[in-house]
Amino acid sequence: MTGQVPSREQDVVYELRDVVMIYSGQQERANDGISLDVRRGEIFGILGDNGAGKTTLVRQMVNLLQPTSGSIRLFGRPVADDPFAVTTRVGFMPQDGAVLDSLTVGEILFVTARLRGESRSGARSERDRLIDLWQLTAVRRRPCRHLSGGQLRLVQLALATATTPPVVILDEPTANLDAQRRQLVWTNLRQLNREQGTTVIFITHDAVEAEKIIERVAILRAGRVVAIGEPASLKRRVDRQVRLELEAGAEDPPALGAGLGFRRLPSGRWLALVPKDQLSEVLQRLDLERYEDFRIYSCTLEDLYLHYAERAGE
Repeated sequence: MTGQVPSREQDVVYELRDVVMIYSGQQERANDGISLDVRRGEIFGILGDNGAGKTTLVRQMVNLLQPTSGSIRLFGRPVADDPFAVTTRVGFMPQDGAVLDSLTVGEILFVTARLRGESRSGARSERDRLIDLWQLTAVRRRPCRHLSGGQLRLVQLALATATTPPVVILDEPTANLDAQRRQLVWTNLRQLNREQGTTVIFITHDAVEAEKIIERVAILRAGRVVAIGEPASLKRRVDRQVRLELEAGAEDPPALGAGLGFRRLPSGRWLALVPKDQLSEVLQRLDLERYEDFRIYSCTLEDLYLHYAERAGE
């Protein structure tokens, strides 16, 4: 006997159709006709610069904002029709969320587990699990108001993942974290997805970080989705280019000619996407001895974002 084929509704966690958001007193659309699906059990990234409409979008997905028009469904039901569906089935970490700063880390985790239906003993076990998972042992008895920015971010992640909801939505989950803690975040999210089947949705402006974990990505620019799909598939659009980075302190960008140009990066670096068939000519034209270092490698998700964002702005 063959198993039943899951219906499309069973496969889709979130379904967004023509979502528009216009804030009161403004004419510009913060979200401009966004349509996308998030599938059950996937790791889905929403990528874009500041002001692209990412945070507005996820606030609508968790029913903190009502769209001006369009529809948002969670497990097949409009989020606005069932206010408790989001709170019971989605763990949400806002970008600038606050916690009850008078409580200690252990207390806020215990209270959250109780609010999500755990018994007192179950809540204690969940608190201890989260403290261990997110490496919060050293601060478990510290009031939240005394935490550093990075420590508070880990507490917010622990709150979002408490009791393992079927969906977690994270707004800039690695903000204010050092490299070691960023690695902890990606490791824990991958484990949560792999072992529990949790659907992970996160938004970021950092394409380099996002590439470590996402399975599909939506790229936003000026409130619109300009590309959506698996990174490997989207990258085929830029696979005839390589990434050339030069390290130099000069304010003026190096000259490439032939319509090519560098983009300034932090720490005195310059970036250019160079067609593979022009790379040899470009390197001959550049005096590489003038620069402290140079690197050539395949295009990244960051380059993919720049490619689509620039095309959308043309």
